[in-house]
Amino acid sequence: MKLSIITVTWNNEKQIERQLKSVVLGCKNLEFEQIVVDNASIDKTVEIASVMPNVKVIANTENKGFSHANNQGVEISTGEYLLFLNPDMKVAEGSLDIFVDWLEKRKDVGIVSPRLVDENGKLNEEAKPRRLPRVWEQVALILKLPHIFPKMLDKYLMKDFDGEKEQEVDSVRGSFMLMRREVVEKLGFAFDPRYYIWYEDVDICREIKKMGLKVMYSPVITATDYVGQSFKVQESLWKQKNFTRSMLTYFQKWEPFYKWFWIWLFRPVGISLVYVMNKLNSK
Repeated sequence: MKLSIITVTWNNEKQIERQLKSVVLGCKNLEFEQIVVDNASIDKTVEIASVMPNVKVIANTENKGFSHANNQGVEISTGEYLLFLNPDMKVAEGSLDIFVDWLEKRKDVGIVSPRLVDENGKLNEEAKPRRLPRVWEQVALILKLPHIFPKMLDKYLMKDFDGEKEQEVDSVRGSFMLMRREVVEKLGFAFDPRYYIWYEDVDICREIKKMGLKVMYSPVITATDYVGQSFKVQESLWKQKNFTRSMLTYFQKWEPFYKWFWIWLFRPVGISLVYVMNKLNSK
């Protein structure tokens, strides 16, 4: 098997059929398999995915997070290459053939991600690569300071990014990651299971670089990213708690105490801010 496409779902009944059908069209000449790992959806996601031809479905009864579910998919996969693809993505016809061929010819690359665009074909600002996070930038996010100083995170968010240029980057987004299986075999996981949701994509990119391999962005193909449809229905307090928990996990793993201490210190402040704002808005 050349390619395994692994998709983690959670209440994606409106997106999953479109994504699965696009993958079939995306693989013109590739031997591939599609694996859907569902994190205890309460809608018709599992029902829809299960009736699609040649799709393997793992229906979890408990949501143990994005990393855990992706690793479940890897366990039953057989592909030489692994594509981690969100359910709210749509790939272009024949594009996965091109992308796998691209990676196959570049042995120094561990992960590659393509040009991700919105519904109108414009580079999706929310889905482009980012620089590795620094503590002060993440504290600013916790405290919502970019709402007051909108340009303070321009470097971190790569506002100077050229989407037409193939380039090595610090990290790519987890919505579309094409990865070599040997990377996963060496690490023992595709995504560190310590992360429930968020930061697992930054973490694996850093692991790749630690191995001496490159993380690449290549606009050789384009895919449509509808970005976070499941999480749009989640309440902001839930998102803040899980986002900052993963942020703390990331810095505790990669940075010394005197750096991650500031995340630990300000995390309760950020959660309290969101709680208060929610209360005020509800009135």
